[in-house]
Amino acid sequence: MIIVLRPHSTPEQIEHILERIKELGFKAHLSKGELRTIIGVIGDENKLHAEPLSAIPGVEQVLPILKPFKLSSREFHADDSVVRVGKVRIGGGALGMIAGPCAIESYEILDTIAGQVKAAGANILRGGAFKPRTSPYSFQGLGEEGLKILRAVGDKHGMPVVTEVMDPRQVDVVQRHADMFQIGARNMQNFDLLKEVGQTRKPVLLKRGMSATVKDLLMSAEYILSEGNLQVVLCERGVRSFEDSTRNMLDLSAVPNVKGQSHLPIIVDPSHATGRPDLIPAMSRAAVAAGADGVHIEVHSCPEKALSDGPQALLPGQYAALMQDLRKLADVMGKEI
Repeated sequence: MIIVLRPHSTPEQIEHILERIKELGFKAHLSKGELRTIIGVIGDENKLHAEPLSAIPGVEQVLPILKPFKLSSREFHADDSVVRVGKVRIGGGALGMIAGPCAIESYEILDTIAGQVKAAGANILRGGAFKPRTSPYSFQGLGEEGLKILRAVGDKHGMPVVTEVMDPRQVDVVQRHADMFQIGARNMQNFDLLKEVGQTRKPVLLKRGMSATVKDLLMSAEYILSEGNLQVVLCERGVRSFEDSTRNMLDLSAVPNVKGQSHLPIIVDPSHATGRPDLIPAMSRAAVAAGADGVHIEVHSCPEKALSDGPQALLPGQYAALMQDLRKLADVMGKEI
């Protein structure tokens, strides 16, 4: 439920309300806006309804949140949230343009790609150090050495970096090197991992699972938010279907669907969704037109030699041409890159 505070509630009154909520055994999340301050309360609403919370000084109104996802709902936070990754903003009219290779292969290769995507307009560098592969015999990533390369290249080019974390035991090492965690589709419902990254205050890019509904995605985000980390960006990357001419089925309706229910930013990954470079430009443009807060694209300087997902990567020149289109489209949509 939501506790709406009176406009001129004192800090002492707010602290008393927070303490009372904790005494009752519930979690409290304070959200201060320009005009209103509200407190989100997580717990058994049947018990909460029995408590005279509205009688506490400073409380104006007590409202139930009907959706199962509380903190990610529009009822809890009416305005679009903005997530900051380094100096880059995602949401609120600012587009996060994430680009880079699927896997970190060497300093030289990543350095070349980073320079090319930065020049094209990308503002966040991606690269995988830990790779969840279908086959145990495929390249699994460089691990911590890859993280060090990613950090060094990101610093050189002035770009914040995002990389996947696959296991709660990797959280400490990844957060030492990366500016943003990525939770992959296979781990969207790895609840221990979600709670672990939720206990940090580092931004999280949460990808939709291969067979997950929009509600499933928002419930997974709730695990992160409920631990106190409100810096979550959702990612539509396609879902499983009967169609076999693309890698997955890109559900662009998820963008306005999410935005109608949640304040969290949502970006689109057309690389994993389609698995086809010839479709990535059109789907990227469609994503921005649908209202996405960014686009996540795999780029490699020599896809035929890539150690992971080369066939779905754009060449740097193709990415630069696409970014020109996306800038024009962003202007039409009233957004900025």
